[in-house]
Amino acid sequence: MEKQAELQLERKKLDDTKSWIEHKIDSIENDKDGLQKKISELKKASHGSYSEELETNLKLYDIVYKSLSNYKEAYPEPYFSRIDFREYRKEKESYYIGKFGLGDIESGEEVVIDWRAPIADLYYSGSEGDSYYTAPIGVINGDLSLKRRFLYNEAYIKDIFDEGINNIIIRNLEDASSENALVDEFLRINLEKSTGNKLKDVVATIQKEQNAIIRAEKNFPIIVQGSAGSGKTTVALHRLAYLLYRHKNKISGEDILVLAPNNLFLDYISELLPSLGVDKVKQSTFEQISLNILGIKKKVVTKDKKLSLVLESDVEDIKYITNSSRVKGSIVFKTILNRYIQLLERKDGNIKDIKVEDYVLFESKEIKRLFLRDMSNLPINKRKEEIKRYFTLKLKEKINDIMGRIDFFYDYTIARTKKTMEDGIERRKRIIEIYDERDEKKKNIKRQAKKSFESYFINWGNLDSQGLYYNMFENEDIFYEATADKIPKALGEYMKNEILKNKEENVIDSDDLAAMLYIKFKIEGVPEKYKFQHVVIDEAQDYSYFQLEALKNIVKGESFTIVGDLGQGIYYYKGIDSWTSVIKDVFNGNCSYMPLKQSYRSTVEIIEFANKVLKKQKNNLDPAIPVLRRGKEPKVIKFQNNKDFANKIDQIVKEVKELGKSSIAIVGRTYKECKKISDYMKKYSKNSWDLVKDGDTSLKIESIIIPSYMTKGLEFDCTVVYNCNEDNYTNEEIDKRLLYVVLTRALHLEYIFYNGKVSPLLEEYILE
Repeated sequence: MEKQAELQLERKKLDDTKSWIEHKIDSIENDKDGLQKKISELKKASHGSYSEELETNLKLYDIVYKSLSNYKEAYPEPYFSRIDFREYRKEKESYYIGKFGLGDIESGEEVVIDWRAPIADLYYSGSEGDSYYTAPIGVINGDLSLKRRFLYNEAYIKDIFDEGINNIIIRNLEDASSENALVDEFLRINLEKSTGNKLKDVVATIQKEQNAIIRAEKNFPIIVQGSAGSGKTTVALHRLAYLLYRHKNKISGEDILVLAPNNLFLDYISELLPSLGVDKVKQSTFEQISLNILGIKKKVVTKDKKLSLVLESDVEDIKYITNSSRVKGSIVFKTILNRYIQLLERKDGNIKDIKVEDYVLFESKEIKRLFLRDMSNLPINKRKEEIKRYFTLKLKEKINDIMGRIDFFYDYTIARTKKTMEDGIERRKRIIEIYDERDEKKKNIKRQAKKSFESYFINWGNLDSQGLYYNMFENEDIFYEATADKIPKALGEYMKNEILKNKEENVIDSDDLAAMLYIKFKIEGVPEKYKFQHVVIDEAQDYSYFQLEALKNIVKGESFTIVGDLGQGIYYYKGIDSWTSVIKDVFNGNCSYMPLKQSYRSTVEIIEFANKVLKKQKNNLDPAIPVLRRGKEPKVIKFQNNKDFANKIDQIVKEVKELGKSSIAIVGRTYKECKKISDYMKKYSKNSWDLVKDGDTSLKIESIIIPSYMTKGLEFDCTVVYNCNEDNYTNEEIDKRLLYVVLTRALHLEYIFYNGKVSPLLEEYILE
């Protein structure tokens, strides 16, 4: 009865809040209309010229428009929680927390607290009783007496959940005899929902360990090892929204870069940041941002295409392909490039005096000192620019010094003439000639000095960073000097041939981009438009050490949020095998490590099934811990032929729809296999299926056929793994990782099909 009374009070509160929001929307609409009219008048009055008043009103209009958008979006569900907190020596207050902060300017009252506000931390991480939060003025202590969550149904409060009351006791998954584990019923209900085409915000269900990552300090790199389904991508993007709120006067969306694994994934996450009120964040892939920075327009052999090649090649070819990628992604390759750059420096530093006729304007030893020592921290081309700028300031002084030496010489000549010639017409004539000669020489020296100075720096010239990378492989002497004792000779030859073949075909291997960036940064520096305040790297386990090293150059203060899962490291031959090594070799030990072990995506049965494959990997990762959401056991099913497979899939589609779910993915090992699946599904299936391919920029996930390596980060109501037999998924490490990835995509239902003999990774499930 007490809960019903509370529920009625909260519904009344919601009605009052919505009425207030309606009033605010009407008021802001009037302000907006007035501003539009004023802006129109100011534009006419300015006649296209600059107007400070117009600029001010345009900025004000942007603020009003954004505020109006927030109120309209907030209206159906203005808040998702309430906390009751009594600050020390003050009265208890109730705070309602929502996606957007909504305040009354006239009264100064905050009607709804922004989820990113300091006091909202109590909702995510506070415990009932003595609690505190950190505000700009310091730590605020007090008593937290209530944490309440609201469950909506069509903009109506359906239920309320108070912490400590609505938690249900479940069995501990690690120990069936234990009865001490708690699962949040509110969270469980939210997880039961079907997935959609786009990643959604989770501000109402952020968990304590996720909140710690979101609110971590900006100016320090953090690495998040997140189990499949732990919400690491969502957490990283919510962290951006938090950082922009926390540092709103210092950074904007344009100062932030998000790097995703592919264009499909970019499309999948495209709505999350705007839904949190964040705009203008640059979102890209490593390949795209690299090409933009380098100013190159060429076809790229993406990591997915490379992996597809690896999966379809013979053993000998695989060895060279993977070893080449491994070297190019290693810190050793940084050493090789540093050697090469030092060779370039020595060659570029072999310079002469800057002279005009026989006079020295600037000595070579001074230029070398500046170039090779004093300015060695600058990129090579920047050093030349700085040396020229510095010398330009001194040029007049140097020319004046030469003028003085010329005057001295001619004064001496005149004195000698006066001494050696008798006074008379001839001597006076000779002295006039000497003066004329002196003046002409000074005039020529002044003119030639500036020409010689400019000519010197033109001839010294800037290095072309693009051509330099290829030059290292084309010049045999340079290549072997740079790679001495670092690369086996046979592998070195393979790498040379690979690079030169790609150059001839006008394509770039994505594995070469980090090195090309590194050389550009060392030679030219980072272009201003590609300097960021913070960078998020998703699926970071698929980056190489050297890619991370190169990316350090584009972010201020090494402000990174790096999220990944080593268990899903399918590009194992070039990717990261240890976060400890990244912390040590890339960040010199200055990096936070924050694991996320709880998995929220899949049912207990699906996670436990996938964990058995994870345990077969070499990386000794802790298995994902499922939230208790029970479902059906994954089914391992044998099929006889393609028609039999299609018929069985049609039955599964029917079951999925009957359960009120919508998205289903058939996952093939490679794109080549997916094309074959697509062909016979068109022939035998009653349902239509979309084939996903590398380069696709958008995704409708209702019914798709997709390669295994493109499913990372995505999720579906149901997944079907195609032909998990002994040939497709062997005991090789790559297959263990691929299979783990595809087994962790399903939210509710999972089917594993095989033809012939089942994969050794799953044979324990089959009784034959």
